[in-house]
Amino acid sequence: MTGFVLAIDQGTTSSRAIVFDRAMKVAATAQQEFTQHYPASGWVEHDPEEIWKSVLATCRDALAKARLSASDIAAIGITNQRETVVIWDKATGKPIHNAIVWQDRRTSKLCQKLRKQGLEKKFTARTGLLLDPYFSGTKIAWLLDHVKGARARAERGELLAGTIDSFLVWRFTGGKVHATDATNASRTLVYNIVDNRWDAELLNILRIPAALLPEVKDCAADFGATDPSFFGAAIPILGVAGDQQAATIGQACFQPGMMKSTYGTGCFALLNTGSDIVRSKNRLLTTIAYRLNGKTTYALEGSIFVAGAAVQWLRDGIKSIGKAEHSGELAARADDGQDVYLVPAFVGLGAPHWDAEARGAIFGLTRNSGPAEFARAALEAVGYQTRDLLDAMKGDWKGGKAKTVLRVDGGMVVSDWTMQRLADLLDAPVDRPAILETTALGAAWLAGSKAGVWPKATAFAKSWSLERRFKPAMDEATRRRKLAGWRDAVRRTLSAN
Repeated sequence: MTGFVLAIDQGTTSSRAIVFDRAMKVAATAQQEFTQHYPASGWVEHDPEEIWKSVLATCRDALAKARLSASDIAAIGITNQRETVVIWDKATGKPIHNAIVWQDRRTSKLCQKLRKQGLEKKFTARTGLLLDPYFSGTKIAWLLDHVKGARARAERGELLAGTIDSFLVWRFTGGKVHATDATNASRTLVYNIVDNRWDAELLNILRIPAALLPEVKDCAADFGATDPSFFGAAIPILGVAGDQQAATIGQACFQPGMMKSTYGTGCFALLNTGSDIVRSKNRLLTTIAYRLNGKTTYALEGSIFVAGAAVQWLRDGIKSIGKAEHSGELAARADDGQDVYLVPAFVGLGAPHWDAEARGAIFGLTRNSGPAEFARAALEAVGYQTRDLLDAMKGDWKGGKAKTVLRVDGGMVVSDWTMQRLADLLDAPVDRPAILETTALGAAWLAGSKAGVWPKATAFAKSWSLERRFKPAMDEATRRRKLAGWRDAVRRTLSAN
């Protein structure tokens, strides 16, 4: 029975645990949603204790469903919502405040202040990132400044900080290991991706004590072992990667030029650029795709803050649909004579605009616009935003002129209508893999390959299989008209207007 791998996929709205067998097939899954907290406009928080409980519960549930014990599990791999940060007490493990989520915009004024001081070029040169509230560094600074006594305690070495992966590793190991991986570190705004180390000068600018931060390891590495009390025996934790990088690995995008896009709460497209650190002229991010055996592979990334979240808004906000999965069939019934555009800037706009102050808007409404047109606008917004990213990537990377094939994953890709419209708007093939659990699969591969029970990268890549390819079917005139309408809608949404 040995040789199973347990993947933990700690996401923005739920925690999931997936057991994979030695053949890399899903043996059991468990999922649990947790509470989203919105204490102020543009603020988003999670309760770290609720996250921890949901992770532990889903792991136990998945093992029970697979009828396995801890001794059957060769390793654990962890993937997590990136940029979300926690600060906790080093002695007790108790968080000093709710986690500040990647979507949170409370530090936009701090980012503006740093930009006005002329510091963005310095941050971008070293981290590959822009000065935006999206990233972890300014969130840590905010917590130190706004939680009573936090800064003094941090300077005394009484506190620890980290992204969700490091909080989980610390909890699972009973406080023995405070570590993260290079991909999560690369999203903090204080990690030098050229030198692969925490950057002392950037830490000083944000007034973050270095002692707060975790040790940075390769994605496949020894992150300690779970305390036996959790599962009845210790299980080694051998893989960690941020969710988008884990999906890149799960999609076997190991060669330069390969591209994947994940459609969950947000949308995140990564283009593997190999050992090249590509500096974007189009306000994309330069980031670490993965680091294995001490060798760093880089990527260009476009981050869209709202993708599936727009469908959640249709369901929970304006209640125009009963279930998220009905959005595609509803969109298919929309009136082709109406061009309704939803610019889902609910928490600002990400790449390539990076406008933290923009807010959502709808254009093109007529008296006949209804739930079907709203559904189509929400789903088409995903395609339009992806097209913006693809155009930017092609402009940035020397190899970007080649014909693109996009590998996709995430909850939204089960909708055939959405994937066909995506291919139409991109004017490029969209490949949906046979295994849709690519984020969890990437984390599992890191752990399983490190444990020696799964194949190395080349053999793993050969195992990737296609479920369906969606080919462009929209005529060029329609595509151009729709893209022009989208760009006009975005122009009118930007806060500078």
